[in-house]
Amino acid sequence: MGKTPIIRQLPAVLLLIAAFLAFGYGQIVAQQEAAGTGTAYVLTVDDAIGPATRDYLLRGIERAEEEGAGLVVVRINTPGGLDVSMRDIIRKILAAEVPIATWVAPDGSRAASAGTYILYASHIAAMAPATNLGAATPVQIGGGGGGEQPTTPIERARDALEKAGKKSEDEGEGERTAEEGEQEAGQAGDASTRKAVNDAVSYIKGLAERHGRNGAWAERAVREAVSLTASEALEQGVIDLIASDLAELLEQIDGREVRMASGMKVLQTAGLQPLEIETDWRTDLLAIITNPAMAYILLMVGIYGLILEGYNPGALVPGVIGGISLLLALYAFQILPVNYAGLALIALGLALIAVELFVPSFGILGVGGIFAVMAGSVILFDTDIPEFRLNSGLIAGMGFGSALVFGGVVWLAARTMSKPRLSGREAMIGLEAEVIGDFVDGRGRVHLHGEVWSARSSEKVGKGDRVRITAVAGEGFVLDVSPTEARAGGGTDG
Repeated sequence: MGKTPIIRQLPAVLLLIAAFLAFGYGQIVAQQEAAGTGTAYVLTVDDAIGPATRDYLLRGIERAEEEGAGLVVVRINTPGGLDVSMRDIIRKILAAEVPIATWVAPDGSRAASAGTYILYASHIAAMAPATNLGAATPVQIGGGGGGEQPTTPIERARDALEKAGKKSEDEGEGERTAEEGEQEAGQAGDASTRKAVNDAVSYIKGLAERHGRNGAWAERAVREAVSLTASEALEQGVIDLIASDLAELLEQIDGREVRMASGMKVLQTAGLQPLEIETDWRTDLLAIITNPAMAYILLMVGIYGLILEGYNPGALVPGVIGGISLLLALYAFQILPVNYAGLALIALGLALIAVELFVPSFGILGVGGIFAVMAGSVILFDTDIPEFRLNSGLIAGMGFGSALVFGGVVWLAARTMSKPRLSGREAMIGLEAEVIGDFVDGRGRVHLHGEVWSARSSEKVGKGDRVRITAVAGEGFVLDVSPTEARAGGGTDG
C-alpha cells in the first residue's frame, strides 16, 4: 500500500493537460494573427470570369477577412466573362474588410471587358509592363441574323453612315459625324442593347468616382471598346501604378490611402509575406460542371438515362446515372447564361425521340427530334463570349450519336417485326413434351414446362413417351402431338 493511488494523481494530471492545451491554443492564435496581419493573400485569375472564378474569389476574400490578412492581391489575366459573376465579385470587393489590389500580370496579360470593371472597383489598380486593359463594351446577347454584327453604338453609327453614303473628308469630321450617326442609330437601334450600354457606362463611371480614376476614359471603353497599354493607363489616370513583380507592387503601395467601405485606410504593405491561395476541390468541381460543354453533356446523358430507364424499368443503372447527371446539369444551367428557348427545343426533341421508341412512326418523330435537339443546342447558351459557347463539333457529334442510337433502335424494331411471332401458341410448336398417361381414343395428357396440357394424337402413344407438338388446336388449348423416337421403352432419353 505504499504506492499513491492513481485517483489521487488525476487532478494534477488534468491540471497539467489543461495548462498545456491553453498554452498550445494561445500559440496557435498568435501564429494565426501573425500570419494574417503579416500576409498578402494572392488570388490568381487566368481564365474567363464565370461561376467558378466568382466562387474562388469570394471565398478567397472571405478567408482573408476571417484570418485578418493585410492585403489581397488579385493577379488577373482575363478576356472578360459573364456580367452576373462580375457584379458579384465587384460587390464583394466594394464591401471587403481587407484592401483589394487587382494587378494585371504577368507580362502579356490583359484585363479586357469584365476585367476592366474589376480593376476599376479595386482599392488599388495596378498593371505589369506589356499588359493592356479595356474593350469593356457589353456583348450583344442573342444576336440573330447571319454574319458579323456591329456591337457598339459607334460601330453601328459608322455602319449606318456608310450605308447612307455620308463619308467624312478628314478625321475630325469623321468623329463628329460618327457621334451624330450614333444618335441616329441609337433612335432606331436595338433598345435592349442601348439599355445595356448605358447601364454599363453608369456602372463603371460610378466605380471610377469611388476611387478617383478616369471616368471619361471608362465611358469610352464601354461605348467605343477602346483599350490602353499599361503606360498609357498610368498616364491617363486609369490605374495607380505599374509593377513588374509582386515585391515591387507591395513596396509601391505601402503608405497609400484607400477608400474602404468603413472609411479611409492607410496601407501598410512593406514586409508582407505573399501567400498563394490555390483553388480547392469545390472550385475545381464547379469549374468542370459549369463548363458549357460539360453541362450540355450532363443534360443529354441525364435525359437519355431516364428514357432508357423508362423503356426498361428496373435496370436501375441508367436511371441512377441519368438522375444524377440531370441534377448536375440543372444546377449548372441555373448559374450559366442559358437561352430557355434552346433548352425547350432540346427537351422537345428528346421527348419526340422517346415517343418514337414507344410508338413507331417510321422515323418521322425520331428525325424531327434529332433536328430539334441540334437546333436547341446551337442557341442553348445565350452569350457571344467564346469561353461560354458550345463547340460546333460537340453539337455535331452529339447529333450524329443520337442519330446512330435512334437508327439502331429503328433497325432492331424493323428486324423484330419482320420475324414470325414466337409468343403464345406459336412458341409451343416444335417443343417436346412427356406423356403422363396412356392415350385413350387418341386423347390424353402431356407434361410441358411444368404444366399439364390436354393433347391428341392420331398415333398410339403411352405413358412416358416423348412427343413433339405439331399444332395448337381449338379454344381449349388442345395440343396436337406426334411421337418421337424417344419412347418409354426406347431407352434413349427417358
